[in-house]
Amino acid sequence: MIEAVRPSLAVSVHDVSPWTREPVNRMLQDLAGAGVGATSLLVVPDHHHRGSVDQDAGFLRWLRDLESGGHEVVLHGFWHRREPRNGNGWWHKLVTEHYTAGEGEFYDLDYDEARRRMNAGRQMLEGAGFTVGGFIAPAWLLGADAERAARDEGFVYTTRLGGVLDLRSRDWTASQSLVYSVRSGWRRRVSLGWNASLAARLRGNPLVRLGLHPPDWEHAPIRGQALRLAGSFAEGRRVIRYRDWVAW
Repeated sequence: MIEAVRPSLAVSVHDVSPWTREPVNRMLQDLAGAGVGATSLLVVPDHHHRGSVDQDAGFLRWLRDLESGGHEVVLHGFWHRREPRNGNGWWHKLVTEHYTAGEGEFYDLDYDEARRRMNAGRQMLEGAGFTVGGFIAPAWLLGADAERAARDEGFVYTTRLGGVLDLRSRDWTASQSLVYSVRSGWRRRVSLGWNASLAARLRGNPLVRLGLHPPDWEHAPIRGQALRLAGSFAEGRRVIRYRDWVAW
């Protein structure tokens, strides 16, 4: 970790794919206006089976321009979606079908399948010319077998909702991510209140994290608060990518 004592802000943009390119582009322009010119872009290789990113030349050109401009490309699952499985207990159903709306792809994959998908996704992105050091599971749900697979696959770091893990040294940085849930009105209201409170508590934390998803920008109160928080933290902190935090 570099300059760990220097307060930093890391903003991650989740679910980047050809399917979400337009809202992500608007988000990045707005963030730049708030003083956040570098982010970690969490790219899904084949988002919900809608088409591989390496088959979309326009998307790849756009993503290369962003990487050249200082953003970081991070592998974010493979399909992102976890298909429901027979025989799951109530806890698995709660976490993988209700809490995440079926998006916890790497929550309970076995080692071999997790590593196979990680390798396939990394090869797709690196084959297109990108430098990929981080793996972040959809919804931050990374099971123990999948974490071991990420380490053995050679990824430098991963993150969870509660912090950043350097997979080489196993150093853990505790930092609860600000993140929004926008699937219903009550979720949006709770998110606004929760993030205002969490942001106040994080003021003294060495690392502040803000995780954004394309649907966040469909809701003006969410977008407004996210940009205010980003701008406020960016004024007194170094704006970094996750790779900068783990010194890679």
